[in-house]
Amino acid sequence: MFNALMLQKQDDRTLAAVESIDESRLATSSDGDVLVRIDYSTLNYKDALAITGRGPVVRAWPMVPGIDFAGIVETSSHPDYQPGDPVVMNGWGAGETHWGGLAQKARVPGAHLIALPTGITTRQAMAVGTAGYTAMLCVQALERHGVSAADGEVLVTGANGGVGSFAVAILARRGYRVIASTGRPEEAARLRELGAADIVERATLSAPGKPLQKERWAAAVDCVGSHTLANVCASLRYGGAVAACGLAQGMDLPATVAPFILRGVALLGVDSVYVPRERRVAAWRAIEEDVPVATMESVAATIPLADTPDYAARLLRGEVAGRVIVDVNA
Repeated sequence: MFNALMLQKQDDRTLAAVESIDESRLATSSDGDVLVRIDYSTLNYKDALAITGRGPVVRAWPMVPGIDFAGIVETSSHPDYQPGDPVVMNGWGAGETHWGGLAQKARVPGAHLIALPTGITTRQAMAVGTAGYTAMLCVQALERHGVSAADGEVLVTGANGGVGSFAVAILARRGYRVIASTGRPEEAARLRELGAADIVERATLSAPGKPLQKERWAAAVDCVGSHTLANVCASLRYGGAVAACGLAQGMDLPATVAPFILRGVALLGVDSVYVPRERRVAAWRAIEEDVPVATMESVAATIPLADTPDYAARLLRGEVAGRVIVDVNA
């Protein structure tokens, strides 16, 4: 038996509660060939949508949410993994189409796992989590496009969130001048500690704006979507690019083609769920080298599994800053 946060559908409501689960049920929840004893998971925006029922994340019921986890291989029939190996998992439909990481155990395909870099512990891996991994994918997307620190300022929207916080830290570490957009001025000091050179008020970007605006940013990482992303595109410098990975403001994009055909800007979509394995490995190697993991771990909040429903609601209300590690064994 093991403990898991279980989501049940009742009429139009999502019910979330910690339950004791027989390990035999894992065989029916996934076609995985690796059984992992989970040490830590995290609480991400998508997890919060699933747990509260605020978004159509869950595709099969009942569901154990949790889009990522880190732990130790318990049993394996996959050639790349042996019992005792530390591993990390991000995405691949965990918590959506098959049981995820907010549990003490998970059975997953070995192809969905990454061997944890030797310099990162399982707790540190979840201090990074899908948020840090996605932020690294965004930075790598910008750099593949040719963006460099010499090109000018890089904007990060939704900078107080998990992805935004990591994007600020990674970009600053790589020598970029980072401008952080936030609606919570009380968090400005924390963002400056992460490396932000300046702070802009969220409201300056979140309202409907002109199709083409003053050129300001060489590039951007957008975690927000909707009018914010439209305004970012409209204010990119000629040839600039934005890596878009979030929808905190909305899924819509009320923009025009003007920035794309008059300034040659690029909109780079960044997905973290089904990224090819080689890019996952490259991202985690870069995290080991370029992310101040120990710093991120020290400022992350750690909660027990039973507290995740309450924290999920708080996260969606904008009351949670930075990372939330879930100790599934607490």
